[in-house]
Amino acid sequence: MVRRAIAGFKKYRYLLMELVKKGITLKYRRSYLGLIWTLIEPLLTMVVLTVVFGTLLGNKETTFPVYILCGRLLYSMFSSATTGAMKAIRANGAMIKKVYVPKYLYPLSSVLFNYVIFLLSLIVLFVVALALKIRPTIYLLQGIVPMITILLLSLGVGMILGTFSVFFRDLEYLWNVALMLIMYMCAIFYYPERLLTSGYSYVLKYNPLYCIIANFRSAVFGEPMNIEYAIYAFVFSLVSIVIGFGVFYKEQDKFVLHI
Repeated sequence: MVRRAIAGFKKYRYLLMELVKKGITLKYRRSYLGLIWTLIEPLLTMVVLTVVFGTLLGNKETTFPVYILCGRLLYSMFSSATTGAMKAIRANGAMIKKVYVPKYLYPLSSVLFNYVIFLLSLIVLFVVALALKIRPTIYLLQGIVPMITILLLSLGVGMILGTFSVFFRDLEYLWNVALMLIMYMCAIFYYPERLLTSGYSYVLKYNPLYCIIANFRSAVFGEPMNIEYAIYAFVFSLVSIVIGFGVFYKEQDKFVLHI
């Protein structure tokens, strides 16, 4: 299965690139500002969250906007990529019925184009960080680890969702609810060690996305990353990819009967 996937990837890599370009184009085709929204949207979201969870709740730390932005960008990447991958097979049902193309290219392209948008949005993060006098350190290089892990996690979860959503359409609505729970478990707009005083804050570390965000923040703020978080999130992501591609290949021949 692995060899066949690699061979298919090499053969259809140019098609994959075109699907990624198409995804980016369609996302902003009716927008006057186009890709500029990639920079404006996270900035506006950061301002709103800073006002609500910073100013109104008395958080006076000047670096709080960067803290929020780190979490928001990674969560948005995961949310958009997995949701897009979940809908990819059904959205391309007409093409799948007419032309043979490895079906995994559709959810894969959805994850990749959202990742490209995420990379572009990092420009906003580093501009805001420099504006708030957060200087880059050698620890910034550690940010590569959570950035790779978030891609793997999004792909693995996206493949699982993309497979089962073909047969269970209600999964789309259930996933939206799950994403809300995941968002609150990622500590995007609060400091868990301060807000969670019930003694159950340790539950967050079992959320791989929280582990990824925590290590990404450490890289931005010039702190050593948590090795346990990194290993756990990476292993979880690899397992999700194995499961995702496994169930996808097992069920893909049945897709045409349900799309």
